Amino acid sequence: MSKFRKKDKGDLPAISTASLPDIVFMLLFFFMVATVMRDSSLMIENSLPSADQVEKLKKDRTVFIYGGKPSAQFKQFGTEPRIQFNDAFIGVEDVQSSVLQAISELNEDLQSKVVVGLKVDKNTNAGLVSDIKQELRKANALKVMYIANTKAQN
Repeated sequence: MSKFRKKDKGDLPAISTASLPDIVFMLLFFFMVATVMRDSSLMIENSLPSADQVEKLKKDRTVFIYGGKPSAQFKQFGTEPRIQFNDAFIGVEDVQSSVLQAISELNEDLQSKVVVGLKVDKNTNAGLVSDIKQELRKANALKVMYIANTKAQN
């Protein structure tokens, strides 16, 4: 018997999988950071009015209500201005219940500080905005902000 054996030239070295979990978690972390979660997709035409004095809102305590004519892909809903809350069209009579439900889903500390943001198209009539505000008063959501662009748009 000899002490030394000759290695076969055809053997491949084993692939080390020690760093595989590190790579997987690094990719997972990258996609968690890089992915943007969208709250809702717009179903209406929404060109906001311009303003010169605007303030940034904290999204954690803001509930958004959209108003405007249905966009081209939602023309089956007509051409009259509609109210969109989350991903659905609602009627004026549903604004109160929808806002109350959204407020109840927030953290208890933020429920008293909730602000309703109205993103209403600049070509929408004031009657729809007035109706929304009346329903918000019934829901005791009295902190209302009108969302506008900072740049003047035509």
